[in-house]
Amino acid sequence: MKFIELAKKRVSIRSYKPEPVSDEQLNEVLEAGRLAPTACNLQPFQFVVVRQKENLAALAAGYPAPWFAEAPVVIAVCTMPSKAWKRSRHDDRCLVDVDAAIAADHMTLAAADLGLGTCWVGAFDPKIVRKALGVPRTVEPVVLLTLGHPNEKGRPKIRQPLEKLVRHEKWK
Repeated sequence: MKFIELAKKRVSIRSYKPEPVSDEQLNEVLEAGRLAPTACNLQPFQFVVVRQKENLAALAAGYPAPWFAEAPVVIAVCTMPSKAWKRSRHDDRCLVDVDAAIAADHMTLAAADLGLGTCWVGAFDPKIVRKALGVPRTVEPVVLLTLGHPNEKGRPKIRQPLEKLVRHEKWK
């Protein structure tokens, strides 16, 4: 499949079949995240894979949408800001969230290629999620990525036309 077709195919899924995700599928999704580019190749993140019902329930307390608890797998993308690249010569901006976002996006696309569904969740309670995952203070949970066999087609993509998003040469 051409990349642009895969990008069009990927949608957020908010309903999952109870069917488990195979270890092979999960590993392929995780490998896609591992291969994502990061600033200076520092890879300042870890993926916490949650599959056991009691751990999924504890995690769902931090994002209590009913569909979230249906997902057979949740991958928590956690960052380690102290290990990330910072644009120190100019404004000290830390790019750790960008690195995590690229990894999460690679995983969503790999999942779509395998016929699996994902939903990127960022509106969770970090205190509850941190406790549920046993995340140390130096690590930040940034994205909860649900993963499973879709039980819906997902909502159609609504995007701005390209001509509203692209500027040429300067911001005019």
